[in-house]
Amino acid sequence: MTQDSPVAVNSTTRRLLPEWAPQQAVMLSWPGRDSDWASLYDTIEATFFILAEVIARYQPVMITLSDEITRRRVAQTLEHMGVPRHRLLLCVAPGDDTWARDHGPLAVSDGDTLTLLDYRFTGWGGKFAAERDNALNGELQRQRLFAAPLESCQPLVLEGGALESDGAGTLLTTRECLLNPNRNPQLDQAAVERHFRERLGVERMLWLDNGYLAGDDTDSHIDTLARFCDAQTIAYVRCDDPDDEHFEALAAMEAELKASRRPDGEPYRLIALPWPRPCFDPEDGHRLPATYANFLIINGAVLMPSYADPADRHALAALAEAFPQRDIIPIDCRQVIRQHGSLHCLTMQLPVGALDVSAFGATTAEEKRI
Repeated sequence: MTQDSPVAVNSTTRRLLPEWAPQQAVMLSWPGRDSDWASLYDTIEATFFILAEVIARYQPVMITLSDEITRRRVAQTLEHMGVPRHRLLLCVAPGDDTWARDHGPLAVSDGDTLTLLDYRFTGWGGKFAAERDNALNGELQRQRLFAAPLESCQPLVLEGGALESDGAGTLLTTRECLLNPNRNPQLDQAAVERHFRERLGVERMLWLDNGYLAGDDTDSHIDTLARFCDAQTIAYVRCDDPDDEHFEALAAMEAELKASRRPDGEPYRLIALPWPRPCFDPEDGHRLPATYANFLIINGAVLMPSYADPADRHALAALAEAFPQRDIIPIDCRQVIRQHGSLHCLTMQLPVGALDVSAFGATTAEEKRI
């Protein structure tokens, strides 16, 4: 049963910003040829180029890359694709992988001051190498790309995909991830809530006990399952196939969401997202975590993961209902899920005021004042 867990109100007005807050840029971590993407490099890079070009229609993109040669090649390709230079910030800052959602900074605001929070990233509880990803925010600060201060919250382990904020003090998450002993075994639920009250301004938490995706490495990140669309609306994945292994767990999650209440005591407006046909890895046949909940909200649009599945059009219709004032744009994520994430996992939104605007459009390290 979902528990609406009250947290003592923070004495400040600090809030973890919701994804629909005005954005300055979206952060991408470009795949490296020596990464887990090596065998899929050309196809995943093509997906990244499409993703960057679509985002740049609406707002700037900040891309971290492994080396200067890659940076110049990516800049040239995006220029040929028609992306304006002033919409790009490309910087050399090597990482381990591409999942910016989980190693990028979290943004909190007290109304006047924006602060970026840097948590420890351990590759989802030590499953994968993550030392360079964990150091990435500090490197961007060293390069003076952040206009907002970067506040260290290490050694606490936390990933952005584990949290959904309504921007008004409510946090939606899963116990399977946040209370997993592979993250912060020294912290119980009360200690986690106390930290979120102090650092994120959380007043209450909605904990989900059910819901998972086969092939997911994150221990049930909330952004694969249920998402705030606004402070009153939650979109969530629903499995309608009784023979599917997810059916019972997702039905139980749906019941938890129906039992959840807004701060005013009213139920949330719930929008069910469709269930795509099972996707399997073509090499070894294991099931891949295809989900429509892993969408990205940007200024004026929502980017939706698609899987060349008949359910894609139903997902488009559901998200159009949730976001009637935004364009809904599908991005083919069939290659992305082969490394067990999807569209939202690849990205981290950075709100207005996060970055040094003078760095956009720079073509050399010297121009970026590094």
